[in-house]
Amino acid sequence: MSRTHRFTLYSRSYCHLCEDMLAALRNVMAREGLPFSVDVVDVDASPDPSLLARFDELVPVLMGDNPDGPELCHYFLDEEALRRHLGRTQQPA
Repeated sequence: MSRTHRFTLYSRSYCHLCEDMLAALRNVMAREGLPFSVDVVDVDASPDPSLLARFDELVPVLMGDNPDGPELCHYFLDEEALRRHLGRTQQPA
C-alpha cells in the first residue's frame, strides 16, 4: 500500500489561482492513483502574521510533506516539480 502524500497549500479566499491549483493537484493525484491530503491555509485569516509576510504576493504556494519548505510551486501547479517530489519522472502511459 502506498503512503499518503501530504501537501500544504498557502492560499486566500476568493483567489481563482488558488482554486485552480487545488483542482489541478487533485486531478494529477487522481490520475497518478496516489492517496493524498492537502491542508489549505488562508494566509489572510491565519493568526500567524509571518505567513502573510512570507506568502502574500506568491499565493497560491504549494508545499510538500514539510509545510516549511521547500516550495514545490506558486501561482500555477508545476506538474513536473510535483512528479519529481513524488518520485515519478514520467507521465503514466
